[in-house]
Amino acid sequence: MKINAVKATLLLTASMLTVSVQAEEQQRVVRIYNWLEYLPPQILEDFEKETGIHPIYDVFDNPQMLESKLLTGNSGYDVVFPSSTTMKRYINAKAIQPLDKSKLPNLPHLDEKVMHSLEINDPGNQYAIPYMWGTTLIGYNREAIEKALGSDVDMDTWDILFKEENISKLKECGVGLLDSADEIMPIALNYLGLPSHSTQKEDYEQARDLMLKIRPYVKYFNSSRYGMDLANGNICLGVGWSGGMALANKIARASNNGVEVRMSLPREGVPFWSDVMVIAANAPDIDEAHAFINYMLRPDVIARASNEIGYPNANKDATELVIEPIRNDPYMYIPEDKQELLFPLEDVAMKTGRMRTRAWNSVLAGDSN
Repeated sequence: MKINAVKATLLLTASMLTVSVQAEEQQRVVRIYNWLEYLPPQILEDFEKETGIHPIYDVFDNPQMLESKLLTGNSGYDVVFPSSTTMKRYINAKAIQPLDKSKLPNLPHLDEKVMHSLEINDPGNQYAIPYMWGTTLIGYNREAIEKALGSDVDMDTWDILFKEENISKLKECGVGLLDSADEIMPIALNYLGLPSHSTQKEDYEQARDLMLKIRPYVKYFNSSRYGMDLANGNICLGVGWSGGMALANKIARASNNGVEVRMSLPREGVPFWSDVMVIAANAPDIDEAHAFINYMLRPDVIARASNEIGYPNANKDATELVIEPIRNDPYMYIPEDKQELLFPLEDVAMKTGRMRTRAWNSVLAGDSN
C-alpha cells in the first residue's frame, strides 16, 4: 500500500508539473531589448495587466551590444530599440522585418513631419516606429563659462568648442564630449561647411584635424558621464543628448548646489536623431511584438514615458499630455523657427563608416596618423 501511495504521489506531482509547464508555454510573451533606464517599469506592468502579454525586458548600455545580437539573425528578441541611423544597415542585413501596419491601428497618432524625416534611413517607413527623439547639442554651466570667457560670450555657435582661443580657456573647468563618431564627426564636418555625412576621405581628414586641434583641451570622450558631471560642476561644457542635458539641470536644481545647466542650439546646425522600435527578423512572438508597439503608440502611454525619461516623442496627439517643463522647453520640442537648424543623422555605407571610424580613433588617440 505504501508503495502504491508513493507511486500515486509521484504521478500526481508529475501531472501537476506538466500542467504548470504547459500553462507557462501557453502564456503570451514579448521579449524586449532596450537602452538602460529608457522605459518606465510601470508601463510594462500596465501593458501586461491590459493585454495579458508578459514582457521579458532586457537592457543594453551601448549600441554595439544591440548590433552584435541583431546581426546574428537569432537574437531571441521580438521588439528592439535601435537608433534610426542604423536602419539601412539592419534592413540590408535582413536583421529586422517589415511591420504589419494592419496590426498597428494607433499609427495615425504619429507626427507626419517626423515620419517623413525618418524616411532618409527607412524608405516608406516600412520597418521602424519612432520612440523618443532629440538633438545632440551643447550643455553648459553658465557661471563657469562666463568666468572663463566673459559675460558677453556667444554660446549659440560651435566656435565655443572648435576655436582654440575659446576651448583652451575651458580646460581648467572641464569639457566632456560624447564618445560617438556617428554624431561628433557630422557636427565637425557640418561646422567646416562640408557634407555632414560626406563620403570623401579628405573631408574626414579635415574633420579629424579640426578635432585634433581641440583634443588637448577635452577632458574625456564618454557617452554616460557628461550629464552628471555638468550637474555636479565637474565640467563646464558638454556635447551630448538634449534629454541628458535636461536631466542634468533637473539633478542640479534638486541638489541645490548652485549649478545651472543651460543648453545651446548652435546656429551652424545640430544633428537630430530618433530611437525607434523595430521587430527582429526571427522574432518568436510577432503578434505580441505588434501589440506592444501599438500600445506604445497610445498618446497617454508615450506621454508617460516622455514625462519620466525627459525626452520628446513623435506622437502629435501626446504633446498636450507631456508635462509643461518638457513640452515648453525649446531645446526639447524645437520651435518652428529653429527647426531649420536641425539636420538628420544618417546611416552611411560600410566604406564611409570605416573612414569615419578611423578618423575618430585618431582623435581619441590624439594621433594624426
